[in-house]
Amino acid sequence: MEFAEKLKSLSVKIRQQGASIQTEEATKNAFVMPFIHAVLGYDVFDPSEVIPEYVCDVGTKKGEKIDYAILKAGEIQILMECKKIGELLTLNNASQLFRYFHVTNARIAILTNGQIYKFFTDLDAPNKMDEKPFLELDLLNIDEHAVPELLKLTKTAFDIESIVNAAGELKYVSQIKRFLSGLMSNPDEDFIKFVASRVYDGAVTQKVRELFAELTRKASVQFLNDQANDRLKSAISGSTPATYEAKDSTSSSSEPQDDIDNRIETTEEEIEGFMIVKAIVRHATDVKRIAMRDNQSYCGVLLDDNNRKPICRLHFNRSQKYLGVFDQNKNETRHPIQSVDDIYNHSEQLIETAKFYL
Repeated sequence: MEFAEKLKSLSVKIRQQGASIQTEEATKNAFVMPFIHAVLGYDVFDPSEVIPEYVCDVGTKKGEKIDYAILKAGEIQILMECKKIGELLTLNNASQLFRYFHVTNARIAILTNGQIYKFFTDLDAPNKMDEKPFLELDLLNIDEHAVPELLKLTKTAFDIESIVNAAGELKYVSQIKRFLSGLMSNPDEDFIKFVASRVYDGAVTQKVRELFAELTRKASVQFLNDQANDRLKSAISGSTPATYEAKDSTSSSSEPQDDIDNRIETTEEEIEGFMIVKAIVRHATDVKRIAMRDNQSYCGVLLDDNNRKPICRLHFNRSQKYLGVFDQNKNETRHPIQSVDDIYNHSEQLIETAKFYL
């Protein structure tokens, strides 16, 4: 299984089981150990690679334990502290990591609740863990830019110098991204004035600033959505967004195809729904065979990009969403859903449908 697919598989598991996990120990067993073993590639049952409940006396504190110490070539390289899934990951929760970091050879510390992983090193002062992570990973919202950096921490590719050298750039890029995200979702006075001064010819009065506060926020959200949609469409189709074909039988055959295509807008929910279907159906077939075609009235998920091999339809263009599933005779049954996560409730049917065409 490819590295990215291992992450997605664990992501699906968290979506399905996260709500039933009530303790830190259960979080470690259900999510953290699979992350160490399946994703990072370390044998959690080999004490020469992974030591659970690692004890290291720090000053007057005796017998304190860190949840996991990960070793490479007999040396501790990574320390990991775990919290219950859903618990906030604050600096207070990282106190043991701070203490242990400077008394071991570890250069990497990880704070996690099984879903979110924060990675730290010692960029600000040698042998002292930084207060801000250089990398963050949310398994329910995987940042594609984090995947190659995470790969460097795996057993087969572990290279501490490469990791630390890249950590400085990663740390500040992630902080800049968070700053820009906050600025675009909630623009401050200076940014509003800056934008208004570039596009508005008159004097930037208080009334104009109030107007541009809402316009700037709205334009920022639309810009980010447009960028994300274009990128995801391209990634899904393997080419430009123009390759999405309108196959809706309700369309007028005399209407130019270009005009129909221009009215098709693939939403973020449709893209998220498609990714969930891919994660489910991968248990039956190669994910590369699963394709998406958006139409005016629904978004279709197909095997081999073939209209004669429908897996499901996402009817998301109305207030009540429906998931359309198919039986062996290709008859569609629509099931009302409240959110895209409800697609997981139909996993068995989707897998069986994919198997019809194999």
